[in-house]
Amino acid sequence: MDLFDAPNPQAQLSNQPLAERMRPRTLAEFVGQEHLLGPGKLLSGVTGAGKLPSLILWGPPGSGKTTLAQILASSAGAVCVHFSAVTAGVKELKAIIQEAERRQRLGKLTVLFVDEIHHFNKAQQDNFLPHVERGTLTLIGATTENPSFEVISPLLSRCQVLVLKMLSAENMAKIIERALTDNERGLGKTALKIFPEGLRFLAQQSQGDCRVALNTLESAAALAQANKEKEISLAHLQEALQKKPLPYDKAGEEHYNVISAFIKSMRGSDADAALYWMMRMLEAGEDPLFIVRRMVIFAAEDIGNADPRALQVAVAAKDAVHFIGLPEGRIPLAQAVTYLATAPKSNASYKAMLAAAKDVEERGALPVPLHLRNAPTGLMKNLGYGKDYKYAHNYDGHIVDQQHLPQDLAGRKYYTPGEAGYEKQIKERLKFWDEQKKKSKE
Repeated sequence: MDLFDAPNPQAQLSNQPLAERMRPRTLAEFVGQEHLLGPGKLLSGVTGAGKLPSLILWGPPGSGKTTLAQILASSAGAVCVHFSAVTAGVKELKAIIQEAERRQRLGKLTVLFVDEIHHFNKAQQDNFLPHVERGTLTLIGATTENPSFEVISPLLSRCQVLVLKMLSAENMAKIIERALTDNERGLGKTALKIFPEGLRFLAQQSQGDCRVALNTLESAAALAQANKEKEISLAHLQEALQKKPLPYDKAGEEHYNVISAFIKSMRGSDADAALYWMMRMLEAGEDPLFIVRRMVIFAAEDIGNADPRALQVAVAAKDAVHFIGLPEGRIPLAQAVTYLATAPKSNASYKAMLAAAKDVEERGALPVPLHLRNAPTGLMKNLGYGKDYKYAHNYDGHIVDQQHLPQDLAGRKYYTPGEAGYEKQIKERLKFWDEQKKKSKE
């Protein structure tokens, strides 16, 4: 290799996108995820200890999953190896394992980082199991999808799942300002400033995605420099992001304030206000699918069984908007918004869910009553599985007095229907069933 072939780290750095150049190298530089990294939190205790558990990092795009994996590996003194579902297979994994075994004999830890682990099929995920069990390597998987559905149970049981939150607007503003003032890796040498309204706009419109924020900032900076301007304006950022800003009031109204007003207007049965806030967001360039996702959640959380059709209407609006796009997609959105706003309201199902979740969290995995267990084998029958189970269809009205909750929760009531809409009928039906059960005991 001659002098001209030698790698130039500074040149390599300058050729990288701003988002890559500004990737944090230590936990001190890492912004956000305080619930995992703050004093006394889980990850603050494992770094620097020379040991690292296998992890699944679950969070939205740009929340820092890859960066956090690299920092954790470095803090534990480990070699971090990236493994891709697209470019690597069993052959490559064998080579990685052989090298990891060699390092293990030398007392060195290997971290296998698997980005978007949900793209790996069951057989591929199975290949990781024995090596994680033996401690040959520590697995850190990153995913934007729910690992309960996308990661096989045996692997999931050997990993700790950490949920990364979407970065807040305050987090994003800090990251943007750091990139703008960093002389080594950022845009500090340009001496560019950013208007406060531009900083707010970029922090909010990036939707918690660092890559979007920093790549947009880099493009906007290039526009400002091309025009020989000293400040990055809102117009530069709009052009770079190709999105219009949400309207701001004197207090700097944020995107999340508007969606909050939208939801609370529907909850308050004010169809006119709900339509206004919806159009405010759409005219500002908001993604209609973001709006309709909130409507689907609202239909289940705030209307529930008072009008079971509300969820169907919201999901149908989602499908319609996805199918036809804008501007015509505003029409089914308006229909759905007015339906949800004027529907009878009940949060009984939502409250019941929270109460049941609390029991699950506090009491753990309580045993299933024997009479409710399936008995596909003779051994299970001998152990009493399924014994004395009462088949509801064999009883009048298909109602049977039988305990379905674990013994420790016998008699617990989570769902209490209200008096609004269809829930009034459900309430009357449950009352009638309770009376029938009492009579059956007499």
